Amino acid sequence: MEQAHGLLLNEETCSQLREHQRAEFIFEWLRFLKKLLPTTDRANLKQNQKRLVEQLTRVLTSSPGPPTRCLLAHCLALVYRVGESLTSSLTVDRCNDIVRSKDDSPSFLPTRLAAVACLGMLYEQLGRLLINSFKETVANLLKSMKSAESQGRCEIMLCIEKILKGLGMSAMSCHRDIYKAARTSLTDRSMAVRCATAKCLLELQREAIFLWSTELENVATLCFRAFEGSNYDVRVMISKLLGTLLASALEPRQAIAPRPGSKRNSLEEVMELLSSGFLRGGAGFLRASGDMLKGTSSVSRDVRVGITQTCVVFVSILGGSWLETHFSSLLSLLTVWVSHTRATQCPADAVACRCCVSFILRTTLGSLLGEKAQIAAAKEICQMISKQKRVVDAALHEGNVETRVSPADVAASQHVLVCILLELGSLLQHLSSTALPLLQDTSIGMFDTVISVLLQPSASARLAAAWCLRCVAVGMPAQVAVMLDRCTERLNALKSCPEAVAGYSAAIAALLGAVQLCPLGIPHSKGKVVMTVAENLLRSAAQNSRISIQRTQGGWLLLSALSTLCPTVVEHHLPQMLLLWKCAFPLSVKDLESELRHGDSFTWQVTLEGRAGALCAMKSLVVHCKDLITDDVISRLLPLLSCAVALLTQLPSLIKSYGKQIKNAATVFRLTVYEILTLLQPKTYEESFGTVLKQLLNDLTGPEITAGAGLNLLPMLCYSQDLALLGPGLQDMDQHYIEEQLLGGGSGGGTLENDPFTIFETAQEVPTPLPPAYALTAAAVQLFGVIFPHLGIQQRAQILEQFCGFVRQLKGARQQMVQSHVAAAFCCTLKCLASSRRDLGPEEVQRPALSLLLGALESSNPLLRCMAAEGLARLVQVLNDPSFTVSITLMSFDKLKTARDAITRTGHALALGAVYRYLGGISSTQFLSACVGVLFTLSQDSTSPEVQMWALHALSMVVDLAGHLYHCHMEASFTLVLRLLLSTPHTHVEVQQSLGRCLNALITSMGPDLQGEGVVVCTVRTSCLMGCAVMQDSPDSLVQAEAISCLQQLHMFAPRFVNLASLVPSLCINLCSSYLSLRRAVVACLRQLAQREAIEVSEHAVALVKELPRRDNTQLDVTIKEVGLEGALFSLLDRQSDPHLCRDIQETLVHMISSAAEGNLAHWLKLCKDVLSASAESAAAASLETQQEEDGDRYDDGSAFHAKPESSGPFNNLRWSTRVFSMECVCRIIAQCENGDPAHFNMALAQEKRLHESTDFLVLHLADLIRMAFMAATDHSDQLRLAGLQTLLVIICKFSNVPEPEFPGHVILEQYQANVGAALRPAFNVDAPPDVTAKACQVCSAWIASGVISDLHDLRRVHQLLASSLTKVQAGRDSSQLYNESTFTMEALAVLKAWAELYITAVQNSRQRESPCSQQQSEEVGAAGAGLLKLVQTDLATLSRLWLAVLQDHALLTLPPQYSNQLPSTGGLFYTAETVKQALPHYCSAWATILHATALWLNSTGFIMVDEGPANLSRPVTPTSMGQSTSLCSVKSPEDLNTDRLHLILGISVEFLCSPHSGDQMEYIDSCLQALQALLEVPWPRSKVGNDQALSVELLSVLHRLIFTRESPSIHMAVLELVRQIVCAAQEHVKEKRHSAEVDDGAEEKETFPEFGEGRDTGGLVPGKSLVFGALELCLCTLVRKLPQLIPKLAGSSLGRGGQPCSLSNTDCRLVTSALAILSELPSICSPEGSVSVLPTVLYLLLGVLREVMKGSVEAESEQLVPGILQALRTVLTSPMSRAEKSRGAWTELLRCALQTLLEFWSEDKTEPGMDEVTMLTALTVFLLHASAEVTTVEPLQTCCIQTFRASLESKEPLVLSRSYQLLVSLFQGPAQVARPFILALGGCLVSQLEGVEKSRPQSPAELQAVQDAVLALEALVFAADETHRPHLVAMLLPILISLLLDENALASAPAASRSLHESALRDLMCIGPQHSAVFKSLMASAPHMKARLEGAVKGNQESVNTKTPAAQVFSKSTPSIQLKINFL
Repeated sequence: MEQAHGLLLNEETCSQLREHQRAEFIFEWLRFLKKLLPTTDRANLKQNQKRLVEQLTRVLTSSPGPPTRCLLAHCLALVYRVGESLTSSLTVDRCNDIVRSKDDSPSFLPTRLAAVACLGMLYEQLGRLLINSFKETVANLLKSMKSAESQGRCEIMLCIEKILKGLGMSAMSCHRDIYKAARTSLTDRSMAVRCATAKCLLELQREAIFLWSTELENVATLCFRAFEGSNYDVRVMISKLLGTLLASALEPRQAIAPRPGSKRNSLEEVMELLSSGFLRGGAGFLRASGDMLKGTSSVSRDVRVGITQTCVVFVSILGGSWLETHFSSLLSLLTVWVSHTRATQCPADAVACRCCVSFILRTTLGSLLGEKAQIAAAKEICQMISKQKRVVDAALHEGNVETRVSPADVAASQHVLVCILLELGSLLQHLSSTALPLLQDTSIGMFDTVISVLLQPSASARLAAAWCLRCVAVGMPAQVAVMLDRCTERLNALKSCPEAVAGYSAAIAALLGAVQLCPLGIPHSKGKVVMTVAENLLRSAAQNSRISIQRTQGGWLLLSALSTLCPTVVEHHLPQMLLLWKCAFPLSVKDLESELRHGDSFTWQVTLEGRAGALCAMKSLVVHCKDLITDDVISRLLPLLSCAVALLTQLPSLIKSYGKQIKNAATVFRLTVYEILTLLQPKTYEESFGTVLKQLLNDLTGPEITAGAGLNLLPMLCYSQDLALLGPGLQDMDQHYIEEQLLGGGSGGGTLENDPFTIFETAQEVPTPLPPAYALTAAAVQLFGVIFPHLGIQQRAQILEQFCGFVRQLKGARQQMVQSHVAAAFCCTLKCLASSRRDLGPEEVQRPALSLLLGALESSNPLLRCMAAEGLARLVQVLNDPSFTVSITLMSFDKLKTARDAITRTGHALALGAVYRYLGGISSTQFLSACVGVLFTLSQDSTSPEVQMWALHALSMVVDLAGHLYHCHMEASFTLVLRLLLSTPHTHVEVQQSLGRCLNALITSMGPDLQGEGVVVCTVRTSCLMGCAVMQDSPDSLVQAEAISCLQQLHMFAPRFVNLASLVPSLCINLCSSYLSLRRAVVACLRQLAQREAIEVSEHAVALVKELPRRDNTQLDVTIKEVGLEGALFSLLDRQSDPHLCRDIQETLVHMISSAAEGNLAHWLKLCKDVLSASAESAAAASLETQQEEDGDRYDDGSAFHAKPESSGPFNNLRWSTRVFSMECVCRIIAQCENGDPAHFNMALAQEKRLHESTDFLVLHLADLIRMAFMAATDHSDQLRLAGLQTLLVIICKFSNVPEPEFPGHVILEQYQANVGAALRPAFNVDAPPDVTAKACQVCSAWIASGVISDLHDLRRVHQLLASSLTKVQAGRDSSQLYNESTFTMEALAVLKAWAELYITAVQNSRQRESPCSQQQSEEVGAAGAGLLKLVQTDLATLSRLWLAVLQDHALLTLPPQYSNQLPSTGGLFYTAETVKQALPHYCSAWATILHATALWLNSTGFIMVDEGPANLSRPVTPTSMGQSTSLCSVKSPEDLNTDRLHLILGISVEFLCSPHSGDQMEYIDSCLQALQALLEVPWPRSKVGNDQALSVELLSVLHRLIFTRESPSIHMAVLELVRQIVCAAQEHVKEKRHSAEVDDGAEEKETFPEFGEGRDTGGLVPGKSLVFGALELCLCTLVRKLPQLIPKLAGSSLGRGGQPCSLSNTDCRLVTSALAILSELPSICSPEGSVSVLPTVLYLLLGVLREVMKGSVEAESEQLVPGILQALRTVLTSPMSRAEKSRGAWTELLRCALQTLLEFWSEDKTEPGMDEVTMLTALTVFLLHASAEVTTVEPLQTCCIQTFRASLESKEPLVLSRSYQLLVSLFQGPAQVARPFILALGGCLVSQLEGVEKSRPQSPAELQAVQDAVLALEALVFAADETHRPHLVAMLLPILISLLLDENALASAPAASRSLHESALRDLMCIGPQHSAVFKSLMASAPHMKARLEGAVKGNQESVNTKTPAAQVFSKSTPSIQLKINFL
């Protein structure tokens, strides 16, 4: 195909190709030429223009296909537009000649059509350049149109449309002729011609004023006629045409020359035109008059549906502002449509007309008006309701005869009321809480107005009013309880009025149904009230025959609705319900027989209505409360159901006896029996099968079956994808609400009065149940499918034979009706058999089953054929017999070979595609090849488009089912699809749609293989792209949708081959298509593209809009220009109502935010802000008025945002749901930035980066973020308030620590204190919903705890909000509560959790102030913390009690189910027994924080009871409560109460920490650990834990599991700290017992300890019972995690890191040192024998860690690791157990072994390069200083130690030398037994090293330090000697010091190190000399050279002598160094 890419056609290559390849080659060339010509140099084009035109002309005359001719026409026109246009008239003449040609052969038709297409495109592109020939061309086209076939007529009309577009006003002379031709073709038999004509007239009306002036009425009549027999596309196009004309007539786009007597059309006149069509249709005068005389309606439903769509288009064009102004008039005119007698001659017509008017109202009000305008429209509707009510009231009351209203007016009024009440309900439901002002407006009285309709005589009006109330309840949940009370009260007051009983019971049922959609629910007491009302109605039904039916229906309706509440409510009323059911039915079948002998028609009507209602209540219970349907309940219901089934058999005789008066009641009764039996297990009513089956057969095949019922039934049983064969699905239409009535047979659509019991079902939209007769058939089919699998084989065969017999015997329409019923029943059976994995039966059952399905497969009804194909697939699945499957396929092959009729061929073709559907796919290559061959043949049958469509659809299913097996047919399939796409006429759109599905399946089957580079793959990929291009250019929206779907699949598998530059513009153009299916495909594709190339997609979209001609700019294009594609998506989201489409739009925006928001923050934040501001209410919200504070502080909440109304930018009147999503987007943007540049949350860094680079950062937009959160949090919409508060919470969490660069010491959020306060204040109002208040509490606590507020006054103002909530919590549940009791739980726990967070923060700040951290920081934090703590402490007495009550409730609620009987019968303080399930989630979210706060409070009190007085609780706390002081103190002592509290906290913590589901709740784990730490900081609980070893062991076990299962370092640190506290508690306990024993036994035996501590006499530690063993396990786990080298088996594993250095972070070092510290304390809590048992392990681990550190295999970030190890070693060495009499010997041996091991480390590892000698020497020194002399003085250990130090003194490393000398200082100053050997052994070495310094003076600071440390060591040696020997040593020391001095001459030029050594030695001499003057003098006298050297040094230093004394200097130098070493060790 690359050879086709040139300006001129490569004729040589083209001639060598086969015919179909040539067509593809030419098409590809034309595609390339279309892109090339606009960019080609004009001069170059002129050179080649002649040849290019010749080539294009040859293509024109070579019979091009439809896509090719469109491209050809475009390219030909582009050639003349870009190049030389003078010769264009020749081409026009040539085309005209072709059009005039007399050749009528089929082969010449494509050429003629191509010529027509070229003419249209030439005139469109060249316009007035061809003005001279246009009259001749138009006349030629119009003349040829008379003899043209449908394709020609369609193409000619499209050509004329393009001519009109190109010439504009210049074509005026031909307007009348065109209009005349269009009048005929607008009602053409071909739907494509009608569509093309409508497009032509749409273009004509731009300039032809007469169309919407003088000819308007004629055009309207013509359009009405065009609607008759139309399809969906025709209705859309003609409604667009007529709507545009009517809008132009009402508001002309251009001035019309005034004519005598003419006037401008009014709205009434325009609507009168539509009304005439709606009421009389498009018939002529004579026919309409005849119909009127006969009393019949001549208006078909498709006409009314078309007019309905026209009205929507008409209003939409005029716009929202016009609608807002004229809504009152429009509403009045529309009500005429449903109130006219011609529109309501029969119930079905009335229902259909109501649907039409409701659709107009819903579509226009819902999409064109903003929230403010919708509220105004709701007011108008209320006034209309009042007006209609007055009409009915006037008819019901006696009065003046002249003013009486006729019954016809009353009947008409009910239809008006239904329409406007349903629309009012929809408005209020979608407005949600923003409509609250409307309810509060007393001048409107909306609530009273709607409730008054409940008393109307019309059932439909009453039900509509009830539904309206339900919508109010869903939108404003706070009104549910109020309306329930009102309706219940009125029902009780008017229970003698039949209308009142019926109306108010329906209203109550509707409100109960609304509770399912209200998360906040209603109080449980309302259920009891409703139960009482229902019971009273049922029990009093027989008292007054006038209202028996109403009371019976009302009672059962209420009971049915009651079941929709949660099972916990229904459970209490179940016994009463069972009793009422029992009373509704006879006790036995015998009683039923006696019943039949009594009564009249009225009695039986009441009885049947009552029993049907009882069965409906049973059905509702089964559906909504499955948990309550136990075996006992079923056993009590079965006798009643048996009586109901027995009554079924008597219904015919009853109807015969009492006439048709009870027929409808009998139908409803049968329907309810079927429905309840379908829901129950068939085995429970097995004995009734015979009776039920007999009735089912009668309802499916009997003489009284309803015509058209199958039309509603069959689609549910068809395979969803097969329904595409029947045309656009209802789910793919915006107009499905009215279009569905065209498919609903004679029912006219569903309506609420058909089944009032659906009013409480879970649905957002009003239910539309079918009439009982239609619903009965569907219920019979469903029940048959449920029962049939449980029948015996013989019975199954017999029934199926009967079905086949019925179908054979009947003829005509009745046969088709029965066939559809029985086939549907059997398909339902097969579905049930497949789901339950049951078998159908042997051959005798299979034979009639197959016959039944094959008969349906060859039915003339395409819907039945689809269902039969699905049935065959299910039959094959159920039988699962390969031979049967093969026989089915062979039979279909045979049929397809022999049959010539389209019906048989389509049915069996579909069967071939479906037969393997449920067998896991096609696995037989033989079948696949045969199937592909047959379907290929059928799909090329151009004589039958229907066969082509079905065959291609079947082929697409075969491709899906064959999978990889199909790849051998792939190339041929792509070739076939492309050839058909290039040859299929545009009039056969159904074939093109099937081709699109087939291409999609082929692309999916190829998958990632499409990325390949092979020849075959490249060919296939080119075919894909070419096929998509063909479909994209199709005029049909569904074909375009398929093209987009194919490109989306191609982009998924081979993204680099999809050109976004051409795809994205096509998506944007169709983004606002009038076809829902196309919009869905566009958004789904954009969603996928946005995941990878969001930025590129946005850029292409903006580029497209800039290139579009001005005329084509739509509002969407303007939006894209202003705010990009993302802004357009926001606009689209606001206008769409389809949930699937809205979800895709939201996901697309989310993907775009993820990819592009961080890089373009300003744009995205402005976009979200514009969306949020785009409502009429936003200005009011922004200027929220708040009360001024008394002190007039500058941070007053009232000064937050006094926002002025500002321009809403490109958005207007967006709904609250869109604005909620914009706030969610803001949160996503913040989260996105959190993972990006740190400068997003650092103002100083952001400002610095902005100076150097043009980037944007989130912190720079903080003001906008706060403003948006404030606007949302103060809106009228509760959902938006929640979103605003959540955003505010996110902002506080992310920005609370960001400093303000301009004001050091302050944070950036401080300036927004007033704004935050103002945003929070409305959420604490009395009328605020509890969920809003709960969220505000969360924000409040986060705001205060963040530390932003530093001023106590500001702190107190926010604190007051929480204080008011606490008062509300203390007051308890309000008796007049509006919501469910669980909402009080939610709010109360949110408040208490917020207070808990504040208290925790205050305590932590207070502790931080007390900690020795940075003084300035701690003072700042402490000041705020102290103020906060002071505020909290005022309410701490109350809070502590409430916290304890919450913890106790939580502990009870989390008990396992087997302990549920321990729950208090009345509930807890914050929950009731009925709301346990709803309350539990709230407890689960709050308990951890409250637990932590309670532990801190107990910590602060030290568990000392202080009676602060009783808290103001709502009612007494449960008897087991910990929180009540007055009632329990007299029963329990403070000790017991404290023990209960301790065990409560311990129990909750341990239970949670053991929970396997706590993995995602790390903050809860942290809270538990901190709470336990706080407890164990207090002596009393510590003593309790220490006394109870079992408890301590259990805690350690839980903590051990926590270490194992959690990776968080903070959790590990907290665990180890807690372990340390537990060990400390055990130590205290052991010490206390030992002390007590010492006091008791006397002090004479201090060296012996009683046997306390673990191990006792034996020293054994029992796992699972030993505290020491548990601590060892836990420490070992920690150490091995960080240092796996400790375990030899792990040393070489991956865990052991294969000998590589182990890196430890600061946290890891702290963990290791903490674990070692715990280990070192363990021996102290053992008995002497126990300590001996544990000591080896402790020493092994200690020395193991030490060795790894010494070896250099550990890279520690922290310098505290080694000191921590040595400190732990010191703790072990100084343990009292080492000196205990019973363990002393063993300890000595073990410590000697440890010392030996330490020395072996030195000898083994000293040659390693990373060996840490310093650490080794330090550890050795610790041993020598702190172990007993028995350990260290024994040989050969002592000698080894000395040798180790001697070796270190010989080191060449100054650092090692320095550290060795420092350690020798410590040793020389140690005990004499330790020091003496080292002095003797190392003294001489030390002296000799110092004597050698004179010759090699230090050159570096390290060497200097080593010499100075050596001097200190020698001084320590001197001072450690006895007084008698010290003078001799001083005499040795002084010469050494003098030798370190420099003479005067060398001092000035000496290095710095030598000078420092000189000064140091001089200071030492000046200090030591006076102390030992005698020795000093004798030395000076005996050594004159020393004296001279010293004197010279003293003189040279004289000038720099400090005022301090030499001794002080020496002291200040030497003392800290020695002291440091002592502290270090």
